[in-house]
Amino acid sequence: MKSLREQLAAEFIGTFALVFIGAGSVVLSGPSGSGTIGVAVAHGLVLAIMVSALGHISGGHFNPAVTAGVWVTGRIQSLRAGAYVVTQLVAAAAAAGLLRLTLTTTIWKSTNLGATLINATAKGPQVGFTSAKALMLEAVLTFFLVIAVFGTAIDPRGTFKAIAGFGIGLVLTVDILVGGVLTGASMNPARSFGPALVAGKWTDFWVYVLGPLAGAIIAAEVYWFFFLRGREAEDSDADVPPGDEPLDGGSEMEPAGLDS
Repeated sequence: MKSLREQLAAEFIGTFALVFIGAGSVVLSGPSGSGTIGVAVAHGLVLAIMVSALGHISGGHFNPAVTAGVWVTGRIQSLRAGAYVVTQLVAAAAAAGLLRLTLTTTIWKSTNLGATLINATAKGPQVGFTSAKALMLEAVLTFFLVIAVFGTAIDPRGTFKAIAGFGIGLVLTVDILVGGVLTGASMNPARSFGPALVAGKWTDFWVYVLGPLAGAIIAAEVYWFFFLRGREAEDSDADVPPGDEPLDGGSEMEPAGLDS
């Protein structure tokens, strides 16, 4: 049984890695010539690796939106969910701070330390991309991400031990290939929070909170309604994935015990 301290440590490390590598790839995409493809691959690989390495300890959320989706379906305790979110935000800020210390001022300032921003000057058919459209795009992209989380890591019929990390990482990669140029394809309030805090760039930050939260909650409810509802009794003898252990370290589990 994993303790809350172990789980929070795992969430801190995973979120730290995601923000440090993810935001760092954005900052260096110009000088390195990697562009959107490089940013997408960097985000996807670091998430895949961290979920594979630490998912068995905390469930590998590394994202307040994912935690919110897990919480609304009753697969994580409220206090534990709150502790996860606080830890994720602190880790994101720490990662952004270290990234700022590591890189030269000229490099990180030109990209706002990899902060996710709406591209209102996008060329072609997306010229004049608005905050309302950005909100919708972030919600849709997060919907796909959280569906993948539920299908591979939360559903007891899924393949958590085998491919969950790389399945989730691949969804993040393809989402960024679509939305990266337009919104930065955050899908993660913590990923946006860290660079915004350290770089002092809060433009349209609300989009990166409401969009991912809405998409995650809708995805969680859709997956529960169509694929998990009524299976609690059928799966009652299955192993309980990390995240539902009592906060006091006791031996009793919560009734809803399929947290990611």
